[in-house]
Amino acid sequence: MSVRTRLMILTILGLAVTMAVWGWVQIRALDQILVEQQGKRLSSVAETVSTYYQHFPTGQGLSTLDATLKEQIQTDVRMARIDIFTVVKNDIDYIAGASRVSYEWPESLVSSVAASRKTQYIRLQTEDGPAVGLLYPVTTEKSRATQFVVGVINFSRANAEILSRAKHLLVTSTVWLLLIILLVLAASYRWLIGRPLGIIIRTIDEFQTGQYVKRIPITRRDEWGHLSEHFNSMAQEIEKVLARNQELTRSLEDRVQEATRRVVQLQKQVNQLQQLTALGYLTATLAHDLGTPLHSIAGMASLLLEREGWPQDVARKLELIVQQTQRLNTVIQNVRRATRPPEPHFEEVRIPELLNETIPLVDPLIQKAGIELHVHFDEKIPQILADRHRVQTALFNLIQNALEAMPEGGRITVSAEAEMERHEVSITVQDTGKGIPPELMERICEPFFSTHQEEGLRGLGLAIVQDIVKMHGGRISIDSHPGEGTKIVLTFPATE
Repeated sequence: MSVRTRLMILTILGLAVTMAVWGWVQIRALDQILVEQQGKRLSSVAETVSTYYQHFPTGQGLSTLDATLKEQIQTDVRMARIDIFTVVKNDIDYIAGASRVSYEWPESLVSSVAASRKTQYIRLQTEDGPAVGLLYPVTTEKSRATQFVVGVINFSRANAEILSRAKHLLVTSTVWLLLIILLVLAASYRWLIGRPLGIIIRTIDEFQTGQYVKRIPITRRDEWGHLSEHFNSMAQEIEKVLARNQELTRSLEDRVQEATRRVVQLQKQVNQLQQLTALGYLTATLAHDLGTPLHSIAGMASLLLEREGWPQDVARKLELIVQQTQRLNTVIQNVRRATRPPEPHFEEVRIPELLNETIPLVDPLIQKAGIELHVHFDEKIPQILADRHRVQTALFNLIQNALEAMPEGGRITVSAEAEMERHEVSITVQDTGKGIPPELMERICEPFFSTHQEEGLRGLGLAIVQDIVKMHGGRISIDSHPGEGTKIVLTFPATE
């Protein structure tokens, strides 16, 4: 719907409502004037009747009054009925009167007028047409109470005709006024709205196509003129900005080309480094996974050698085991072949069973280092869906890191508990070692990052643990304070 159509509709509705309200007010005022004019005439008749009755209250006077009223009714076609009632202590008696129509005054209405001593007008609808009634209370100087009431009814057909003609004239004039206003609006729309709006739209369309030198040629001092000024100012600023951008673009083209050549060269180098990094990380992961159980084997064999009383061939075999594990450890440290870790095998794992299988493997290393080991868990803890060997590898790495953090001895606490509200199971490894400095907390999970300066593959333990936890849909949290130890919590989703 166009603005023109909306403007026409709103104008018609506004004028129609205004004219309707104005016409209703005028009709009401005219009706009130006509009723007042009739009321004055009825009051005059009632006053004349009451004056005659007060001066001639005898029987002969009433007979003459009755005849006079009938003659008045017969000669005045507008008069419909005249009645006189006496009111004595709410008792109403009919005295005299004449009528052209059959109508009975309600006794309650007559009583209320007599009691209030106030004239009352009534609109009536008789068999011969609309009428206006008047109840006129009369009091005497001798008695302040109302003694009688005069009722007069006068036809108001003339008033109805006048009101009907007034309504017809009002409707006709309103329609013609609306038509004239619509014609004026239609004729002035093009000059006021259509032509300036068309110029603005064409200029904006040309501006959007790239003709930034276009301006709106409107210089009027109205809303269109203000809009044109703002648009022209905005267009001028845009033109300046585009000119500056073109200069910057020309000056940066050479730099961009040179930077692009450098980026291509750097990208080739980055790709090569990424391949080498991936190769080294995969190789280091495999070496670390094999090195952990190999250390356990070497530790167990070393503990067995410390015992005395072995037969010579048995002791020799144990020495060979230690030598071969050391040789394998040397070979593993020098491995540089790319490999892919095997796919995980998920199964429902009981935490107590997992800890009972893992702790004996690291027990020789813990005893050799002179460290206390405490294990706490609930036998009814929920199961987790996990790769048993990978979770064992993660626990191996955490315990090995704890051992390295306590060269002078200490205590390692391994615990497991269920978080029933979040439906999770957490495994905690806590030591009393030297802790991790705050400035290194953000990097401790990076591959190949380590605080130890010894030769060999370092800095893979926590990186591997983090990968294993993520693989199981869990999370790892590390809380460490220098001199107080480190607490690492592995959280896994519990099975249904």
